Amino acid sequence: MSQPRTVLLTGAAGGVGTLLRERLPGYGYQLRLADIKPIEDAPDALTFDLADADAVRRAVRGVDAIVHLGGISLEDRFSAILHANIEGTYHLYEAARQERVPRIVFASSNHAVGFVPLPAPGSGELIGSSVPTRPDTYYGLSKVFGEGLASLYADKYGVQTVSIRIGSCFPKPRSTRMLSTWLSPDDCGRLVHAALTAPEVGHTVVNGISANTRAWWDLSTARALGYEPQDNAEVHAEAVIAEHGELAPDHVDARLLGGFFTEAEPGS
Repeated sequence: MSQPRTVLLTGAAGGVGTLLRERLPGYGYQLRLADIKPIEDAPDALTFDLADADAVRRAVRGVDAIVHLGGISLEDRFSAILHANIEGTYHLYEAARQERVPRIVFASSNHAVGFVPLPAPGSGELIGSSVPTRPDTYYGLSKVFGEGLASLYADKYGVQTVSIRIGSCFPKPRSTRMLSTWLSPDDCGRLVHAALTAPEVGHTVVNGISANTRAWWDLSTARALGYEPQDNAEVHAEAVIAEHGELAPDHVDARLLGGFFTEAEPGS
């Protein structure tokens, strides 16, 4: 795919959206920003609810690609997840089909596979991006739906998607678990750029982390798109472990990919 010129960035006011709108223009993209709430420093940004199919179609019209971060980014009631993440993502894909947008980068999540067991320490094994989905929350379930929708629209309508199972994208790791799941902001920009420009992706699922020494995920599928991570959470390890300690082998964060998100809420 030739490099897109105009890219719609949904969820542009959120954490990852803010990091990407600071970085993607450096790759030559002209961004059309969108969110459900106004973006104070971007007066031209579009403000609409993903449940408004007409507004979504107007936002999509004329763009060369879409980076879809929009929706609820934390666990919530199923009704809220259904409205924002499931119905909203459907509206986005249907608008892309109608307006003939050829490429979408979909922000999936590690929570789509949260109940996948972690490799045994020292085994050298890594979790690939083809592992079957095992969501750990309603939020993770919505990402499984998004990956399935991307597959359908790629096969049936030719709308190609790279679904990125994002680990933990923050300026610095915030916990010991994140020493394995961290995706640095700069590497996030590199990965999205690779996903936007790789040729003939159909529907490709990739793992989204940096080149972390303690990584649980395999990055070969992402690297095949042209992604070359430059950062490593290990540079933050001393400070993180001093604050949070090492993970005990029987801790849920050391047993399952989704960590504490796999635990039932009290009373459930």
